Amino acid sequence: MTITFTDVVSIIRKIIDISIVWFLCYTILKNLKNNVKLSLIFKGVFLIIVLKVIAQWLGFTTVNLLLDYVIMYGPLALIVIFQPEIRDILEQLGRSQLLGRHKVLTVDEREKMVYQIVTAMDYLRKNKIGALIVIERDISLGNYIDKAKKIYADLSADLLDAIFYEGNPLHDGGVIIQGDKITCAGAVFPTDNSPKFQTKHLGTRHRAAVGISEETDCISLIVSEETGKMSIAIKGELFYGLSLEDVRMMLIDELKPKTQKDDVDSEDDIYEEDN
Repeated sequence: MTITFTDVVSIIRKIIDISIVWFLCYTILKNLKNNVKLSLIFKGVFLIIVLKVIAQWLGFTTVNLLLDYVIMYGPLALIVIFQPEIRDILEQLGRSQLLGRHKVLTVDEREKMVYQIVTAMDYLRKNKIGALIVIERDISLGNYIDKAKKIYADLSADLLDAIFYEGNPLHDGGVIIQGDKITCAGAVFPTDNSPKFQTKHLGTRHRAAVGISEETDCISLIVSEETGKMSIAIKGELFYGLSLEDVRMMLIDELKPKTQKDDVDSEDDIYEEDN
């Protein structure tokens, strides 16, 4: 069988076609995992599709007709109702980075980074100094960095303590860390207004930490000014009142490249099976 030039071009075209579809599916699923609002929209669409299938199978004519109208006009309604969320999602896709700066750090650099952050938080909690530290991962925080006070300094516990000192004009905002650098201070983030976070012991810093963790895949660390308690917000979930060791272990785990995390999880599974 002779392979012509046309056949080779056709194969290459199909490979590129499949690769583009795979990349789009990967990007959608990745952002679906990291964005709470996008997850809710996807769950709603999935529920309507399931109801449609069930209605057809059971022969529910009226329900089936209503769902036909929902499917017909649903996309337009979603665009109108979720316009802010869709805009945020598109902006998030535009801010996505192929390789987050934390992934290019060596093991020693990551350990040093965690040590400096934990040391700073230990000092801040003991002195009840409020703080909000946000660590960028795959999704860029460039929009918030542009509006904050640029620093671009090596990450150190002393510098973090100095930024959040009450006499510093930047202590009310948040600090953004990219890789092992403090990029800016005084950053302002969107706050989460969910009823579950409207409690006396959760202030503006906690709601801002949750809010930015819903929009991006960052790690938000908080020290309460009133109680000195430490918390971490990841993917819209708040882990409140953590110990210093809890903070250290969560940072080490979350900052590991995905391949290393998978390898560690596999080793743990094998160890549990052996026992």
